[in-house]
Amino acid sequence: EVQLVESGGGLVQPGGSLRLSCAASGFTFSTYAMTWVRQAPGKGLEWVSGIRNDGCSTSYADTVKGRFTISRDNAKNTLYLQMNSLKPEDTAVYYCAKALDWWIHGMDYWGKGTLVTVSS
Repeated sequence: EVQLVESGGGLVQPGGSLRLSCAASGFTFSTYAMTWVRQAPGKGLEWVSGIRNDGCSTSYADTVKGRFTISRDNAKNTLYLQMNSLKPEDTAVYYCAKALDWWIHGMDYWGKGTLVTVSS
């Protein structure tokens, strides 16, 4: 059974940093690309970032480019999202999702999410 469990969310002041983690199990983690997607209160889903199965290629939404860094540790079956220079508009539930194959060609499994609140 595929399981994705996010952690690391919380309350942070504008300009602060957080590091999200996503622990994966139930599939061969190193075979699949992984993504982060978020949903702000009252809004739709927004794709944030993706990383190739081997970690050698990444992609970011323009809204987070230069502030967020996606990474993965295939030995630990864990996906990360380092978020710096956080803004109130980054407030959202952040989900990790497993891609269909080695790149971001669609997602088939999602975690339950972790809430990030950016507020003073």
